[in-house]
Amino acid sequence: MVAGGPYGLEDILGKAGYGRALLLLTVIPFVWSLPTALMVGELASAMPEEGGYYVWVRRALGRFWGFQEAWLSLAASVFDMAIYPVTFVLYLSRVAPHLTAGYRGTLWALAVVVGCTLWNLRGAKAVGESSVALFCVLLAPFVVLVAVALWRWHGVGTGAILHPVSNLDMAGAVSVALWNYMGWDNASTVAQEVRNPQRNYPRAMVGSAILVAVTYIVPLTAVGLAGLAADQFSTGAWTDAARTIVGPALGLAVVLGGMINGAGMFNPLMMSYSRVPYAMAKDGLLPAVFARENRRGVPAVSIVACACIWALALRFSFERLISIDLVLYGAALLLELIALVVLRLREPDLARPFRIPGGVAGAVAVGVGPALLIAFALWAARGETVLGINALLFAAMVGVLGSLVYAVANIVRQNARAT
Repeated sequence: MVAGGPYGLEDILGKAGYGRALLLLTVIPFVWSLPTALMVGELASAMPEEGGYYVWVRRALGRFWGFQEAWLSLAASVFDMAIYPVTFVLYLSRVAPHLTAGYRGTLWALAVVVGCTLWNLRGAKAVGESSVALFCVLLAPFVVLVAVALWRWHGVGTGAILHPVSNLDMAGAVSVALWNYMGWDNASTVAQEVRNPQRNYPRAMVGSAILVAVTYIVPLTAVGLAGLAADQFSTGAWTDAARTIVGPALGLAVVLGGMINGAGMFNPLMMSYSRVPYAMAKDGLLPAVFARENRRGVPAVSIVACACIWALALRFSFERLISIDLVLYGAALLLELIALVVLRLREPDLARPFRIPGGVAGAVAVGVGPALLIAFALWAARGETVLGINALLFAAMVGVLGSLVYAVANIVRQNARAT
């Protein structure tokens, strides 16, 4: 869910240059990823329930805010989940542009959605094991790329690392870096399907944080030392880097890895997000049909419904998807961080197999870095538009709509009880 290899980093490099990009990729994990991972480690091990972050916020702040947490997360998923089929198509277009021209690109993206839906219907174990295998496959070309790039460098000079970019865009680079380092809480929603969650969640969070940083920083450093100009990097440019440094065969391998990345990230995230409507239906906040399971115990209706909704955002551009995704995800993450502090105050005796040190002050401190970066993301999105509407206004409208939907759901539930 969080470790898809270097794919998606190209825009950071193209917007900021090697030096600034490497600085962002080194610093952001400590103020963005690690605090979130620590929060997930504590709350997922204390409350290993299906629905994850929705359950935490509902328990800490009540049903209304639990619903808003789920609403914002699912709204963010509409834009987040569309990024991965788009990535699949972008990499495919590098070797076969005629296959992705016009409506064909949308059909390929839809094929990714349908394929992952069928995969998810087989269950969490099938999704988890295949995701690890796909991650290893998509990283293989970068092992070769890094080795050859460092061999070409031979330890002489700094290559292109100190070269500036012609069109510096630090706000855009930070936004893309935040997107590449977010999503740790998604792993929490399948807690009931994880063996020994009290032990495995904290270990998975810390291990993944290290793994992600390494798989981001090492390839960027290697191609920089090899002398590739940062200006040539945009989404999909790893293909050109592989061709230049090694040859066309590795370029093709990177393309295949990029396509695997698109499908491989989409697949486990579908598993994660689909458990939220399932948990809400169990609580009576959504129609009971969303809690229906197939013979494998998989919430099939929730998976299919989510897939249909995600398909609606496939025509958005990559940059617009990231902008609105960050705004909506940031609002949901703030609710989770507030829930962490509130539960420390209200339930100090709650069994926490893993505990962030420092008591209530430690829980508050964990949220400072993410809160500041969310504020920056809001500022950076001030000029973006979605469907012709300012991104911040669009996000506010989504939030208000969540409150209205909750009120309607309450009325419907009360009428159903009365009859």
